Amino acid sequence: MAESHSILGGKVRVYKRSSSSVWQCYTYVKRKKVRTSTRETSLALAKEFAEDWYLELHGKIRRGEIKNEKTFADAATLFTTQYAVMTAGERNERYVQNHQGRLTNHLLPFFGTKGLSEITPGLLQEYRVLRRTPDENGKVPAHSTLNQEIVVLRQVMKTALREGWIGHLPDFSTPYQLSRKITHRAWFSPEDYKKLYQATRRNAKEAQGKKWQWAAEQMHDYVLFMANTGLRPDEANNLEYRDVSIEQDGGQTILVIEVRGKRGVGYCKSTAGAVLPFQRMVERNAPAPTDKLFPAYHRKGFNRILEEEGLKYDRQGNRRTAYSLRHTYICLRLLEGADIYQVAKNCRTSVEMIEKHYAAHIKTQLNASAINVRKRTRAQS
Repeated sequence: MAESHSILGGKVRVYKRSSSSVWQCYTYVKRKKVRTSTRETSLALAKEFAEDWYLELHGKIRRGEIKNEKTFADAATLFTTQYAVMTAGERNERYVQNHQGRLTNHLLPFFGTKGLSEITPGLLQEYRVLRRTPDENGKVPAHSTLNQEIVVLRQVMKTALREGWIGHLPDFSTPYQLSRKITHRAWFSPEDYKKLYQATRRNAKEAQGKKWQWAAEQMHDYVLFMANTGLRPDEANNLEYRDVSIEQDGGQTILVIEVRGKRGVGYCKSTAGAVLPFQRMVERNAPAPTDKLFPAYHRKGFNRILEEEGLKYDRQGNRRTAYSLRHTYICLRLLEGADIYQVAKNCRTSVEMIEKHYAAHIKTQLNASAINVRKRTRAQS
């Protein structure tokens, strides 16, 4: 049996269990029982503690320091647990981890203690303004970075909506936002691509007998492989030899690749130009089936070649990276008249994305005879 005493007109009870020498106390806040230990063995001291605890508790409630509703942190915890389970095998593990990083580094420090009803369009705008304010180095996050954070915020709030913790989603639209200019992805034109692979081939020959020979040969094959498959760099980094097979298709020898990336598992069929680089890598590395095709990053060597050959920027001033090899694959396929739907499917993207970011490069896709149509008119006498 527990010994119990009432104080403050019955608002707080101090009690001690028969198995313990320490007094505890409890009260009710919005019909919810709140309790704590006084850590006192003396009843008099325990009552003093309970009075101070009760007054401090209600002071925090009046100041809004204690929420009587679920907080953003509660919804974020549930979202993190559910998202990892529901996207297993469908989303790249790194993509899921990046979502968690955005929560931990930016969203939770700002929204974490806020009640879900406090997540209003005004508060969202405060967050945007805070993130777009330059730091001590004068840097601000890119538009795409901030947009990804808002995507995670929206997912957390949708989790709260499904649980019935809120009645509706706040407005996530960005005030004062004009239609954004469509940016075209940096790629290598046929002339620039030829200049690039000739430079990497020359670099590999000059490295013969030197300690960086393997790295130079791998980088040359990397450039050819990427430009003939359209893989994203992260997809190529995840690629194992067992994921690639040489097959005959439509009278051509090509690579059939099982791709694991941000879109989960998909398939890619290369052009014939990817076969020889792959065969060279097999001969050079004598790999086990689970070995990575590209166990080392070639960022420094690749950037050095671009700088030396004057290829680091395209004519619009866009910076070229390894991702530009994927863009080159897509543009070259379109230049050669490939079906845009098949290209999108092979690259695990959408027709809309290709039309928006790539097709503007392809001037030969414009049909002059269809554009310059003129109505026939009677000859004037």
